[in-house]
Amino acid sequence: MRVKLFTLSNKSGTQIKITDFGGTVVSIFTKDRDGNVDDIALGYDSLERYADNAAYLGSLIGRFGNRIGNARFTLDGVEYQLAKNNGENHLHGGNVGFNSVIWDSEELSGEGFSGLKLSYLSRDGEENYPGNLRVDVVYTLNDANELRIEYSAETDKKTILNLTNHSYFNLKGAGNGDILDHVMMLNSGRITPVDDTLITTGEYLDVEGTPLDFRTPTVIGGRIGSDHEQIVLGGGYDHNWVLDNPGGKLITAARVYEPSTGRILEVDTTQPGIQFYSGNFLDGTAVGKGGAVYNKRYGFCLETQHYPDSPNKPEFPTTELAPGETFSETTIYRFLSE
Repeated sequence: MRVKLFTLSNKSGTQIKITDFGGTVVSIFTKDRDGNVDDIALGYDSLERYADNAAYLGSLIGRFGNRIGNARFTLDGVEYQLAKNNGENHLHGGNVGFNSVIWDSEELSGEGFSGLKLSYLSRDGEENYPGNLRVDVVYTLNDANELRIEYSAETDKKTILNLTNHSYFNLKGAGNGDILDHVMMLNSGRITPVDDTLITTGEYLDVEGTPLDFRTPTVIGGRIGSDHEQIVLGGGYDHNWVLDNPGGKLITAARVYEPSTGRILEVDTTQPGIQFYSGNFLDGTAVGKGGAVYNKRYGFCLETQHYPDSPNKPEFPTTELAPGETFSETTIYRFLSE
């Protein structure tokens, strides 16, 4: 298997490495407040490890990010049975999702940015999803230290779609301890609560007065051991926060600050939700770059998305895509320091 590794860079010295295997973000090199450079993205040194990337480190996710309950959905009266690769549920596109294929690639450049366009044709019946789906994902890094991810897709048959990126961040540097001291703000007052298989119930839960309230900057580890039902079910944080984003405008969804380095991650998106995952299932078996061991909560994810199990929850924003329509979403990860 022949794959390529691309490097995006800017005048600030930020470098982002991306491979066409799984559209995966392999490394993000950024400066701290003192000008020291670290790689803040969890990842691997070899293709072999990415081929067995059970934690989805850095990967593009599709056709459907997150979980689908009982691994099935109905579309226009036809039931589709998907792979059960997460207990009885379907996770992140199935046995061979978009994270496990080689994407066509085209390097991009222009005034103040460098970029990479990735394209993939997911054929009708792949992982039992309907429709020939053409997907384009454009990564660009600009001189404002913004990694912009633009997703677009079209289909020749009605289908479902939920695209995201599954990068894990540690603003101290990948492998440099856990992320419990990071301070996070999530611009959301509600989550979509889950059951004991981590499938959304179809309800909305107000975060007021709960350990899920990050509307003001809060230390991630401060309440992660709470006995709140949702924290217990998730083994920590592994939930979809609802973004007040009518019309799909680009809004600020999250901000994370790491005190010892001064690094900041800001997330803007047009998507209606964001999954905050606190690395609860990292268990030390994932040996990363430079031999670093990724133990529990050594990284966090902020996956912009549509809501989990939306095909089975008609009250949620639709994830259906019909012929003649274009799926279009944008997410920006901004890297700063203070």
